[in-house]
Amino acid sequence: MPRQMAVSLCTTFSPSISKGVSLTTARECGQLVFLEGLKSAVDIFFRPQEDPHPLQFLREANSGNLQPLYEFVQEALKPMDSGEAAWRCPVLLVDDLSVLLSLGVGAVAVLDFVHYCRATVCREQKGNVVALVHDSGDAEDEENDILLNGLGHQSHLILRAEGLATGFCKDVHGQLRILWRRPSQPTAQRDRSLTYQYKIQDKNVSFFAKGMSPAVL
Repeated sequence: MPRQMAVSLCTTFSPSISKGVSLTTARECGQLVFLEGLKSAVDIFFRPQEDPHPLQFLREANSGNLQPLYEFVQEALKPMDSGEAAWRCPVLLVDDLSVLLSLGVGAVAVLDFVHYCRATVCREQKGNVVALVHDSGDAEDEENDILLNGLGHQSHLILRAEGLATGFCKDVHGQLRILWRRPSQPTAQRDRSLTYQYKIQDKNVSFFAKGMSPAVL
């Protein structure tokens, strides 16, 4: 039978526990392929590389070539054994795309990378691509704005986590704006927007309707 899996490109830490889900166990079972950005960056500078590295662009003068990173995604989606069943509905997690901008990769190159990943994961294998991007807010960052706008046009579901306009609150940590785009619907019914407030707990996140918490009126 087809199997489910995820490919994670992470720029921060090794997989362990994420909101009650053991990523380490998923990795050991072959359900998660994980590329740790920081460790891989150290390897590419201080260890000899026989094969092209997914983060090869870090050593190149032209830092816009993300083809090795895309090829890593392609390879991760292939069954490890020719006799194994193909993956079913894979998920590509990218945490986060904004780091690529800070490393000198242009927004257009990042959008091209996402486009090819969507073609492979979404169209060919009927999966999903989930990417994190930071909003620079009031700061003027043209490249980040291009990336945000480009991803916004490609996305069917946008989750925007932000702080409360009223400031810090110990019982409500922020609000989540959800924009759900349905291209198949008529123009007037295509976009649906919802807003929830949330509180982050030890291994869980509580969501509730805006204004339902007595701490925020």
